[in-house]
Amino acid sequence: MKQKFYLWIEEYLFFPNNFQKIISFLLLPLTFIYMLIILTKRAMAKQIEFGIPIISVGNIIVGGSGKTPVTINLASKYEDVCIILRGYGRASKGLQVVSLRGKILVDVKTSGDEAMLLANSLPKATVIVSENRVTAILKAKELACKIIFLDDGFSKYHISKFNILLRPKDEPTNIFCLPSGGYREPKGFYAQADIELLEGKDFKRVISIKKDGKISELPTKTILITAISKPKRLLEYLPKDIKMISFPDHYSFLKEDIDKIQNEYKEYVILTTGKDLVKLKEFNIKNLYLMDLEIEISKDVDFSLMNEYIESFNKGV
Repeated sequence: MKQKFYLWIEEYLFFPNNFQKIISFLLLPLTFIYMLIILTKRAMAKQIEFGIPIISVGNIIVGGSGKTPVTINLASKYEDVCIILRGYGRASKGLQVVSLRGKILVDVKTSGDEAMLLANSLPKATVIVSENRVTAILKAKELACKIIFLDDGFSKYHISKFNILLRPKDEPTNIFCLPSGGYREPKGFYAQADIELLEGKDFKRVISIKKDGKISELPTKTILITAISKPKRLLEYLPKDIKMISFPDHYSFLKEDIDKIQNEYKEYVILTTGKDLVKLKEFNIKNLYLMDLEIEISKDVDFSLMNEYIESFNKGV
């Protein structure tokens, strides 16, 4: 029942049916108030210069659009890099140094799933989670990091940074901001990006199936377990008859969740994403398969502006 509700919400926000469109229109007064708050915050923000290159990888729609894998792709090209993110779904509060130049210092409950995925994927990077991005940036400088990537930092108007915005391959038919639609910021804000990357044109997702770190074929009886935003997007990479059980984004799996699934689907192997795998490892699941996601960025994308921005700090400008 919960799974159907979350999928209904996803449909309402992005690709509403006629009934959902009515609800969307009824909520427009609240949407206008929300947009007024966003525009006021942006207009009144006084940007802080930190003396270090800060690259924000963000989007303006609710939920995932490839921010984390794109961040991994870009950050892997630099030395002394720090990734800063809020750490949604973590049990901790405040600033936590998840990894320091590749050495992981906390567990996944403290870090949150995305931060741990970043820490595992970037073995030389520093990863920090914090609700306060300013505090985290100052901590990164204290740790002698030379470049910072903000995961989902576009809306931090008070931070002077270079903005990369990701645009989905399938643009939502619902063009409104919350709560009438799935946009966190007005659609026109794409024009505020220093670089805009369109999925399918500027970058694409490459999926491989792995078991115990090796490329593998999926058995016929497979069930997908995931707790990511917009889980239906995974299905285009998988066999049509695959079963899926989805949980809310950043959900912390419980032993009873896994026991229930394994009892109900005794003959099935379990498939999951990298973001979910960091939380499922503790359950020692047999026959656990991974949807390994990598991002390929087109050679036609011009990163010269970003390179000039980074180089300006190296020159002391």
